[in-house]
Amino acid sequence: MNTSIQFQGLTTVPSGALVFAATEGAPPVTGIAAVDQWAAKLYTSGEFTGKPFELATLHNPAGIAAERAVLLGAGKPEKLDTVVARKLGGAAVRSLKAKLITTLAFIVDKTLQTAALVQALTEGAVAGDYEPDVHKTKKDSKHLDTFLLIAEGGSSDLAEASRNGAVIGEAQNFTRTLVNEPGNLLTPLKLAAAAKQMSEAQGLDCEILDEDRMRQLGMGSLLAVAQGSIEPPALIIVRYKPDQPVEGIHLGLIGKGVTFDTGGISIKPSENMEKMKYDMAGGAAVLGAMMAIAQLKPNVEVTALVPTVENMPSHNAVKPGDIVTSLAGKTVEILNTDAEGRLILIDAITYAKRLGINRMVDAATLTGAISIALGAVNVGAFSNNNDWQQQLLAAAATAGEKMWAMPMDDDYKDLLKSAFADMPNIGSRGAGSITAALFLQEWVEDTPWVHLDIAGTAWIDDNKPFLSKGPTGIAMRTFVELTRKLSN
Repeated sequence: MNTSIQFQGLTTVPSGALVFAATEGAPPVTGIAAVDQWAAKLYTSGEFTGKPFELATLHNPAGIAAERAVLLGAGKPEKLDTVVARKLGGAAVRSLKAKLITTLAFIVDKTLQTAALVQALTEGAVAGDYEPDVHKTKKDSKHLDTFLLIAEGGSSDLAEASRNGAVIGEAQNFTRTLVNEPGNLLTPLKLAAAAKQMSEAQGLDCEILDEDRMRQLGMGSLLAVAQGSIEPPALIIVRYKPDQPVEGIHLGLIGKGVTFDTGGISIKPSENMEKMKYDMAGGAAVLGAMMAIAQLKPNVEVTALVPTVENMPSHNAVKPGDIVTSLAGKTVEILNTDAEGRLILIDAITYAKRLGINRMVDAATLTGAISIALGAVNVGAFSNNNDWQQQLLAAAATAGEKMWAMPMDDDYKDLLKSAFADMPNIGSRGAGSITAALFLQEWVEDTPWVHLDIAGTAWIDDNKPFLSKGPTGIAMRTFVELTRKLSN
């Protein structure tokens, strides 16, 4: 989909539809007599109220070159922020492409003419055009060819904002495409190949540590998870270094990359197991962020690490009760082989520290417990450093991704004790997402770090007006915004 912004009048723009954001309370004033009269009648009759994602269409209105004028409900005017704008962009695309409209012009009136809102509109539009039907022989979804923003009288900085929005939207779709791939088509080595291909296209350095190299280094925890599968594991490392990096900051983005998770010997129930292709959503978000970072060029050094494995039961699989030695030399008693994500992350965390990374964020579909605690609304954020966590949460708020700070009290550590090794890989049934985070912290130690448990938010089961069902790409935008804030 092509995206652009122009600053000319809206009446002469040829398009399938001119879209006006229409808030609750009063009809929009467009300056086009036929459209204003129509909108006023809709509001007066109550046929259209401006509630979110309502749609009304006027065909061939006098006074404009577009084939249709469309009112898109934007909700209460005082709540029109970047989150709403992003959804409006997506809803405009998804609702109108379904009607076989291929060109859309979205009117950016004075209330929308800020860089943040324009970026969000474009991000939402690009993400809204995405469909998860790549493997269907008959494509039943439609796509938009052109999404144009019309900001009459707007400032030139809006053009850059629109371009940035397109970059981030495409990176979100790249993330979602990776997550959508089934386990038979996206094995660990194929994920590594995709990372390398993306890196080469974006001018990033990519290194892949194979199984032999990880064994030489002593990544016993990561390799233990991989040993039940015939698919070899990998540690993907992608590096971005600007010409003039901010001194003293080397950001590490770490993403769990389990390309399919059966649970191993502690096998999962069969119901919904097909979704376990999404267990590499954290790794995909990290790679999507690097794709955007390479194009937006923040002045901060960033290294991404994605440990990637397939977790399978077999005669070679790790067993409950086994004890493994991590890269850091600490031992782990594996009580549940379905708590595998933390086992691959700890070796990646240790390796990240060896690379000189001094600030870390990891994203992982780590625990079902976070879904019980926060549902599908908020990402759980866990940290050993309040200042660093506040920076991350501020970036998430700007990026429009909801995250909630979770407790990390020392009292919870009593739930993580083993008589036979330094640590067990699970605690008690209660506080499962917290004990998982505390387990990771033992390897992070004092490095400022935030852990994002995205298990409840990385996938949606139903189509939304602004987003297709399937992967959401959660955390990718936050990672990008964090690097931009660190640049300043």
